[in-house]
Amino acid sequence: MTHAPAGSLLAAADLRKTYGSTRALDGAEFSVHPGEVVAVMGPSGSGKSTLLHCLAGIITPDSGSITYAGRELSAMNDAERSALRRTDFGFVFQFGQLVPELTCVENVALPLRLTGVKRKEAERTALDWMERLQVEDLAAKRPGEVSGGQSQRVAVARALVTRPRVIFADEPTGALNSLNGELVMQLLTETARSAGAALVLVTHETRVAAYSDREIVVRDGMSRDMERII
Repeated sequence: MTHAPAGSLLAAADLRKTYGSTRALDGAEFSVHPGEVVAVMGPSGSGKSTLLHCLAGIITPDSGSITYAGRELSAMNDAERSALRRTDFGFVFQFGQLVPELTCVENVALPLRLTGVKRKEAERTALDWMERLQVEDLAAKRPGEVSGGQSQRVAVARALVTRPRVIFADEPTGALNSLNGELVMQLLTETARSAGAALVLVTHETRVAAYSDREIVVRDGMSRDMERII
């Protein structure tokens, strides 16, 4: 077994994943520390989203090692990995993926409800996070009644409501204009750092990657850690 880099919360070594004749990952490496923001960059089809999905336990690599908080993900069963995604991992996607039938506060409270928290307590916690993300006035509205920028901030609140140790953000500003994108990135990175959560940010935009502490470039399924020049 490959040991994770010292102090890392989530790490991967020699990840390989093939879909038919397409090699999505070909020996990719990754690590992130608590409170660190890492941008995973690369062109479309480079394997960066596959890397994120492997790190989050959504898909299983063909080979390689993924270690989270000292535990090997491959040693966990499906129920254990699902539990991690409900409690320790938070997710922000390009289009928010809010549940249209629920109000915004119900969407934010949903991860807590799935872990057994009672409705009133879950929604009270959800409102606290919505206030931090400056969308508390949208609590009673449904996703179809709010703008794209507002919807994405609601999605960020939902990702943070369980106080996850790792946040995965896949092109979180891809559907937003530059102004809303900057606001979402500022709120997401500041909130993650203040909570001591690791943030794994998949993007192809340099302006988004500029919010990170470190960049990992994925190309042809392989990764390279880029030193940030300050």
